[in-house]
Amino acid sequence: MKQYFKNYFRNFDYGLLFVYILLMLFGLVMIYSSSIWVSIIQYDANPNFYYNRQLVNIILALILFTVAVITPYKRLSSKSILGLLLAVMFILELWLLIAGNSVNGSRSWISLFGIMNFQPSEFAKLFIIIFFAGTFYRKSVNRGSMQLLTFDDVSYPLGMWLFIVLVVGFETDLGALVIIVAIALVVVITSGLRGKTLGRIFGLLSGLGAVGMIGILIFKWDTVFNASRRGRITSFLDPFSDPLNSGYHVVNGYYAIGAGGLEGRGLGQSIQKLGYVPEPQTDFIMAIIAEELGIFGVSIVILGLGFIVMRGYYIAMSTKDPLARMLAAGISTWIGLQTFINLGGLSGLIPLTGVTLPFISYGGTSILLLSVAMGILINVSTHHKLEKRK
Repeated sequence: MKQYFKNYFRNFDYGLLFVYILLMLFGLVMIYSSSIWVSIIQYDANPNFYYNRQLVNIILALILFTVAVITPYKRLSSKSILGLLLAVMFILELWLLIAGNSVNGSRSWISLFGIMNFQPSEFAKLFIIIFFAGTFYRKSVNRGSMQLLTFDDVSYPLGMWLFIVLVVGFETDLGALVIIVAIALVVVITSGLRGKTLGRIFGLLSGLGAVGMIGILIFKWDTVFNASRRGRITSFLDPFSDPLNSGYHVVNGYYAIGAGGLEGRGLGQSIQKLGYVPEPQTDFIMAIIAEELGIFGVSIVILGLGFIVMRGYYIAMSTKDPLARMLAAGISTWIGLQTFINLGGLSGLIPLTGVTLPFISYGGTSILLLSVAMGILINVSTHHKLEKRK
């Protein structure tokens, strides 16, 4: 065991570790800067309110990260872990359906015994990656090759995925829905299944997806296309046509970005965080970073997240282990797509969906589960290096 850990940490991916820690600490500083006014004026709380809570979240996240780092990723395919994750996922989704809380028009939160609010859709992103990758890998070991798997072999995880998609769809959490669908598709594509099986999977998913969307539109029309969401679409097309209502979020985000310029106003000197930019510590934190730190602060975030995503895809493309490939590709897609949706909504490239910026935005559920994902990714990367040395 001693020799194992010696070799493990000799080949440890310290680059990913450094960027992960840097982004979390940078995010913590910006959460403090962006949330002071919100804490005092809106919630009549201590100015350190969000900072202190995020600091606790980061400490818990580092504990989970450490567990994920030192646990060999192969164990994620064990029957006991997959069964535990499946049970937790079912409990969370049923809990959400029975006693879910609505936040900003999306019924996607549950209260964990009054201690903290938890978003099951965030857990679903990590669950889909591990459950798909682990189940496919176990089946391939039994069959002898991933190429020998049939459609019947993979129908079980696909059924679970469909259940999650329907629940998240009826929550009307559209940002999470897009990410969950994309993650599943990427894991399936990188699994190594033969073309005929992939064709049947995509045919089934397309048909079920169409039926599901029709059902959501029929039963949730008023919620999906309420005034707020219609406003997001029109503001995406032309935010300045209604800058005080539907375009308010995007326009004030533009003001913050434009005011920052190249050098920024200086840390703590943002004006837009004083009641103009909504949710400055969560969805719109990048606008405050741009206003206070200019292109320097924006570059730290984009380059850091870009490094994680590209490093993950490199691992996925270079490893011969199908489990490692699916895990790395799924995690990279999660982080990359969530970053694009957040920054795309802020910049007006796509409609706003209320998705947090990975490792930067305030949020306990997000930082905890993304930290577990980072631990798995570093674990995969380190074992990949060990295999290359052998």
